[in-house]
Amino acid sequence: MPRKKPFSNKQKKKQLQVKREKKRGDAGSGPSSRNASVERGGDRQSDTSDSETTDVRKINQQPFSREGRYDPNRFRLHFEKESKEEVEKRKKLAREKVLQPVSDKELEVEINDIYPSEKGLGFPRRPPWNYEMTRESLLKKEEKSYREYLDDLHSRNPPGSLSHFEHNLETWRQLWRVLEMSDVILLIVDIRHPVLQFPPALYHYITGDLQKQVILVLNKADLCPPPLVIAWKHYMTSQFPHLQIVCFTSHPGQPYSTVLQKKRMRRKADWGKAGGPIDILKACQEITTGRVDLTSWEQKIQRDAVAERLDGERGDEGGDSVLMEHQSDSAMEMSSPSQELYKDGVLTLGCIGFPNVGKSSVINSLVGRKVVSVSRTPGHTKYFQTYYLTPTVKLCDCPGLVFPSLVNKQLQILAGIYPVSQLQEPYSSVGYLCERTPFLSVLKLKHPSLQENEPQHGNQRSEECTWTAWDVCEAWAERRGYKTAKAARNDVYRAANSLLRLAIDGRLCLCLRPPGYSCLREHWENHADLPEIMALQGRMTEEEETGERDDEDDGESSTEPEEERDRDADDDEDGDDEDEGFGHPRRKEEKPSGFTVNMYNVLRENECE
Repeated sequence: MPRKKPFSNKQKKKQLQVKREKKRGDAGSGPSSRNASVERGGDRQSDTSDSETTDVRKINQQPFSREGRYDPNRFRLHFEKESKEEVEKRKKLAREKVLQPVSDKELEVEINDIYPSEKGLGFPRRPPWNYEMTRESLLKKEEKSYREYLDDLHSRNPPGSLSHFEHNLETWRQLWRVLEMSDVILLIVDIRHPVLQFPPALYHYITGDLQKQVILVLNKADLCPPPLVIAWKHYMTSQFPHLQIVCFTSHPGQPYSTVLQKKRMRRKADWGKAGGPIDILKACQEITTGRVDLTSWEQKIQRDAVAERLDGERGDEGGDSVLMEHQSDSAMEMSSPSQELYKDGVLTLGCIGFPNVGKSSVINSLVGRKVVSVSRTPGHTKYFQTYYLTPTVKLCDCPGLVFPSLVNKQLQILAGIYPVSQLQEPYSSVGYLCERTPFLSVLKLKHPSLQENEPQHGNQRSEECTWTAWDVCEAWAERRGYKTAKAARNDVYRAANSLLRLAIDGRLCLCLRPPGYSCLREHWENHADLPEIMALQGRMTEEEETGERDDEDDGESSTEPEEERDRDADDDEDGDDEDEGFGHPRRKEEKPSGFTVNMYNVLRENECE
């Protein structure tokens, strides 16, 4: 009995601590949340959400000490919770609905279908203020304006019709600050689904109300076929004639050769090899029209390119030094938007966009080395930061923001805006993916009903079977060896998460298309800009690629099975994807940096045989 006394005291202390935190105004996650925990930092500025009117789930709780300078949870994602009934309904549907391949026409997406003007799918604006207001009154006014925005949004759209979108006012405040401080806005989107991440209301607000210019950065261009890149560029130009558009990739010439290949950036990251920084410079030169001296930026790009050619193995600490600043709360909250563009001869570029579009990678590529950690986890960037690229060019980084839209929630998950590890029901998203990709030939799955017999040509017979999303997850769990700990059954939840990560990373690639792409496919495949896009991507022509493949076939081949070579390639959780591999020497068996394999062949059956 005496031994139990210390344990009991510890429990009492913990309960008292929880009660104290709640008295301070704790707004922690509810018991139904997977990340249920106590919010700390009652003396800090509180999280503001619409938790009074809707049930909000706060995602990605991060540990931190009270003595720390920044609260990493202040800008974490806040999404509206889904009811248990809705989750169970989708789970049941994933077990029962037979997957049917969709037509090419259904892959075409119109931006007005995602953001219809009559639905009021704008974004919360900062209310007017003056220096006579106190900090507390300003915050209360912003909170009131935000709640009015939410009330209007929900009144125009019936429950369940809206997509996941940000409910954290603190993150919207970061957007306001970036828009106010910046002279030119870099709106970064993922080329695989750009219309999902380009809110027209934001564009019109920046160009109309703020009288500032927007550069649309079509990022991750290496994950998309060159004709489709050109088609999206022309479509966005037709919808927004005055919009500057730049194609960008942080990893040219580094596609995936197999669906289970390790990440593209397992070896040392070469940020100086990015395709697109010079195009962003040219767009800024056209916008500023000589009002800012950008020669130092141009010289930096040239120096980075030369240094990369001379010493491909240079470390992240090499190159020019970069001054980084963290903006304090008081500096941001009581700062008025500057009416003077290019103040003191400095061009301020604001980087904004949805989570997982690659904002941090774009900044690292512009700087020429890693200054921002990169992760596939949505909401990885935690606070507002500025970087002096040169004495006359400054970059502002903003946490990723999800704007309200009518996009399918399953498509949102495949676009990477919702942390896969936080999903309550990933199976419907797997079904959505499989109906739009040739999953059988890519994944080489065997139908669960054929597992016991193990026929010699199981893949051919699997194609004759009817598949559900649950069947796909069960077959993938069997192939990858995912088992539950207690009963050793196929771990379908882990398998579903694994498949979603393959899609988000681009190893199982789903690319949406602009309207009319199917009819004009031949036009885009023979477009005059095709060589330029392929050069940006670092890709070979078909003749060069065929010759390279022949050389590879003549060379030494590995007898190690693909499954063993790539074991657990897709098992990494939501860590810093591109942080891995820094500082490690290149292995002798790695291909030279110029070696490329067309990743689109992973969607052809012959590559998986």
